[in-house]
Amino acid sequence: MQSEPIHVVLLSGGSGTRLWPLSNAARSKQFLKVLRDDKGKPESMVQRTVRLVCEQCPEAQVTVATSAAQVDALVHQLGENLCLSLEPERRDTAPAIMLAASHVAWAERASRDATVVVMPIDTYANPAYYQCVRRLDEAVRSRVADLVLLGVEPLRPSTKFGYIVRRRAECEEDAPLPVERFVEKPDRERAQALVAEGALWNCGVFAFRLGYLLDIVSGYCDATSYEELRARYGELPRNSFDYEVVEKAPSVAAIRYAGAWKDIGTWGTLCEELADATSGNVWLDEDTISDVHVVNETHLPLVVAGIDHAAIAATADGILVAGKGADARVRDLANKAALKAPMCERRHWGSYRVSDVTHASDGTRVTTRVLEVDAGERLDSITGAGCVLSWTVAGGMGKLAIDEEVRAVTVGDVVRIGPRTAYAVRASNDLLIVEVCVDESSAKKDTSGGV
Repeated sequence: MQSEPIHVVLLSGGSGTRLWPLSNAARSKQFLKVLRDDKGKPESMVQRTVRLVCEQCPEAQVTVATSAAQVDALVHQLGENLCLSLEPERRDTAPAIMLAASHVAWAERASRDATVVVMPIDTYANPAYYQCVRRLDEAVRSRVADLVLLGVEPLRPSTKFGYIVRRRAECEEDAPLPVERFVEKPDRERAQALVAEGALWNCGVFAFRLGYLLDIVSGYCDATSYEELRARYGELPRNSFDYEVVEKAPSVAAIRYAGAWKDIGTWGTLCEELADATSGNVWLDEDTISDVHVVNETHLPLVVAGIDHAAIAATADGILVAGKGADARVRDLANKAALKAPMCERRHWGSYRVSDVTHASDGTRVTTRVLEVDAGERLDSITGAGCVLSWTVAGGMGKLAIDEEVRAVTVGDVVRIGPRTAYAVRASNDLLIVEVCVDESSAKKDTSGGV
């Protein structure tokens, strides 16, 4: 009988423009609620992955490796009872996994013999994919190799993925087999040969004994606690786990997964999984369109006619109209077009959405935001030297403190908060505030791009 849980580390990194304008610096693709659960309710990739891991492997202990910027979104979608390994800076997957392993060891007090399975948090796959966690654990505990990988049986000779070539053996297809070599994103002719050879797509899933990786970590840093390793994070190699650990390991095996698997990282792949062709206030001319998906997060109506094979999205951050298959071009243009700061963002206290930004003739910037403070949560901050806030309570009620003077606020109340002033509001129930910020300090700054 297994004495301790399987430790599943889910990598939640990055922000991105591949799904711009739905994703941005503050809202990564894995948090977009564009999927549907078994009951038809909206669900993000983060929620789907954690749900399926827990359903298919109830004994798993989940740890999310992420950055501080994603904590609010993770807590909002998964709840507060999370094991989080927080990168102090982005240094690629090798240091992220090393830090997460130290969290499993020292913060979660796992033994050196515990199995750790590392998986991306933003993969879209069948439940059978998550059942492989147990198969990986069995292979690790059987000591078939120091590292055990999961490889996906290719659907086609793709040039977008790396390949795992296993040693041929007279045994069951699904048995763990030694890895002979890795091939990184081959050309089409080479990819065809690899598929014919029985090679597997490398899907970024790794399993190992905790003690194995801790010994590797000690070669870079002699830290003796998670907090110390996090403080000395810069001593870990800035490299991917594949290059820094897997390809240097003398003992690597892989097991095969044959089933649905994809990285929903482009508009083309996202549209394949959208439950509905439209979302939001959208009007389609069904007689003149074909294969069109539209997401409208604005309050304005969006009309579509006379277009085929397209993805259309309208959010506070921008508007996208792109043919399906133009993903590479969309990413490059979005990197140039994206605003310096997001127009909507989820925070630990609730969320905000910028509804308007205006610049006066002297350069003074006037920003209007809608703040939604969740019941029981507290928003607190300090205004800048040249900033004056005007709050109008549009819904709910709460307690407002300005320089320690506390008062109740409710619908219709208007509050002025002057420069360099500490303020805080706690929502008694869901609180809706329209905020107008007049920032005179921006008159001396470059006001282009962003808010």
